[in-house]
Amino acid sequence: MTMQEANGLGIRLVDNLERVIIGKRVLLVELVAAFLAGGHVLLEDVPGTGKTSLARALSRSVSGTFRRIQFTPDLLPSDITGVSIYNQRDGQFEFRRGPVFANILLGDELNRATPRTQSALLEAMEERTASVDGETHELPRPFFVIATQNPVEQHGVYQLPEAQMDRFLVRLRLGYPTREEERRIVESQRLAHPLDSIEPVASLEDIAAASGSLREVTVETNVLDYMVRIVAATREHTEVLLGAGPRGSIALHRFCQAWSFVMGKRFVTPDTVKRLAPAVLCHRMILRPQARLGGVTSEQIVQEVLDRTEVPVTRLTVRSEEAPPS
Repeated sequence: MTMQEANGLGIRLVDNLERVIIGKRVLLVELVAAFLAGGHVLLEDVPGTGKTSLARALSRSVSGTFRRIQFTPDLLPSDITGVSIYNQRDGQFEFRRGPVFANILLGDELNRATPRTQSALLEAMEERTASVDGETHELPRPFFVIATQNPVEQHGVYQLPEAQMDRFLVRLRLGYPTREEERRIVESQRLAHPLDSIEPVASLEDIAAASGSLREVTVETNVLDYMVRIVAATREHTEVLLGAGPRGSIALHRFCQAWSFVMGKRFVTPDTVKRLAPAVLCHRMILRPQARLGGVTSEQIVQEVLDRTEVPVTRLTVRSEEAPPS
């Protein structure tokens, strides 16, 4: 797939999603980039901002299988991966596949399930396999998890394990719309929900071709070194107990390539790295207790790291500002 074709694919997906999620085009570009990069997305925001609608809109924009899991405290790991059932007629156990066997999996309110159930997703998200009763089953390709969680509730929820947070390529937040955007949202749902009219604009073959081609996006040595220095600086910050690890560097590299690919660019610039670093790194950090009590956030730490890290000069001539495709 050429850059022009990839840019066209990205624009089609973003345009289709924007029919449902109004006024969040920058975020939609990042979601599509994460999808093409083969990563997983954690949508973290307050109720009613469109997290579930966004996941459904993406699934309907791609002609693949879609499953939804409503996470609750009584959900079991087998409810996700599947279970072997004894067939009395044949005298054998039959494996009944769970909802994890899908191209796009929506884990709604992930933090409502127990840590044991949450961990059932770890193997699927990292290895693209599910092990049940000693047998390993391959998941469909592509396999993309969109998990949602409400960060403000304290009752009936469980904090996501750090190991699982690290499995998400990016953490995105929708935020509240402006008054004008909210008026357009209400008007768009006056007669019917926009989701009802969403049609696929890309096939699984298109997604596979784009995912295979995005690795052709050039990352200069000094830009790669810039990424590594940023990630390493999160581990050295005095307010951070545990910073981003090597998986964070890999995720930042892959996400920058995918975002540039969707934008139709042939190389990654330092501006792109600075733009995307917070979405990749903030959820991979554990702050010291005194920092949290003092109101320090991971977003502030990452921004401080970006301000302190020297920006390299690239040989490629680029525009200083980049905007999402329109």
